[in-house]
Amino acid sequence: MERLIEILEDIQPDVDYKNCTDLIDGHFLNSLDIISLIAELEDEYDITIPAIEIIPDNFNSAERIMKMIERLQEED
Repeated sequence: MERLIEILEDIQPDVDYKNCTDLIDGHFLNSLDIISLIAELEDEYDITIPAIEIIPDNFNSAERIMKMIERLQEED
């Protein structure tokens, strides 16, 4: 989780990722941030994030992002 927080802070540094639960709905991350985040996550965690997974629910918090990563790693 710490590495995920570092990645998020590199993309958008002024957010409390440990407590924020509305990264998308609260407009903390925009579409370009999400594109950058997806590329970083795929490289860092050796996963592929299919388009069907790119929904606000999967990206609204660091915890939800981590759960998606873990699920995708298990599916490989």
